[in-house]
Amino acid sequence: MSEQSAQPEYRIEDLARLSGATVRTIRAYQDRGLLPRPERRGRANVYGDAHLARLRRIADLLDRGYTLASIKELMEAWDTGRGLGGVLGLVAEVHGPWTDEEAARISRAELDARFGGTPDEEAIREAVELGVLERIPDRETEEYLVPSPQELAVAAELYAAGVPLPAITGHLRELRGQVEHIASRFLEFTTEYVFARYLGHRPPTDADAADAAAMVRRLRPLAQQTVDAELARAMRLFATRHLQVHLSPDAPPAQDDEPRPVALPAGTVRSVQGLVGAEGVAAFVTAATEREVHKRTLDALSSSHLIEGKVDQLP
Repeated sequence: MSEQSAQPEYRIEDLARLSGATVRTIRAYQDRGLLPRPERRGRANVYGDAHLARLRRIADLLDRGYTLASIKELMEAWDTGRGLGGVLGLVAEVHGPWTDEEAARISRAELDARFGGTPDEEAIREAVELGVLERIPDRETEEYLVPSPQELAVAAELYAAGVPLPAITGHLRELRGQVEHIASRFLEFTTEYVFARYLGHRPPTDADAADAAAMVRRLRPLAQQTVDAELARAMRLFATRHLQVHLSPDAPPAQDDEPRPVALPAGTVRSVQGLVGAEGVAAFVTAATEREVHKRTLDALSSSHLIEGKVDQLP
């Protein structure tokens, strides 16, 4: 950094160290138009605080899931004089917490104690893969972050009630796919009827983005409230029917064609998700199973026909 200038100046190595980006990444951002070129001083390139702030902003947007192409659009809007305060406020609003629940920590010893006292490495691996647990690195003792203590408490209660861990994780995978479908439909619905008016420009104007952020704050609780109300209604309806069936002496036997949960190996679920996404797992497994049943039925019929033909040919 130069001591002769009132404004800080950096070599590319200094900029990389302060921003957390590599020298190669900084040069790639320059080539793609994401980062302004440095000032040339003789044979040296000089960077300033504006470059450092831009790199930190890019890193923040990447962490939030934005692509470099979309980030470039935002940066170009900023460079042409369009404000980004509203856009960044919208980004922060969407990526902020959607629940008041606070994460907690749990040691491996406490975790084992809550689930029977016997270490289960496969169950831990499944929980980490599902995001129920997050490993905390560089700890003297094995420790995990629990993003949703309520979710872990539900799993512990189900386990204490006699539900095996593979059934719990299988149910969570199935439930997550269904809930993600609900979330996707709610977003499509609100985008069509509410947010389309704010997001017509790419990127949106600063004022439209600010209005959209305010609308997100208003609508954020609605999805949770709707799901809570509908789940309560459905649970009361089906729990009442279920109880009537089991208490009535004249109740008909359960129908064999009623849907029922099936535990699948985690590796199978991951492979199917890779092909069709989480929301398509149930339909894919159903279709694959039906195809296999039909194939075996056809094979059985063909084999039966061949055997009968051979019997008819016997003297």
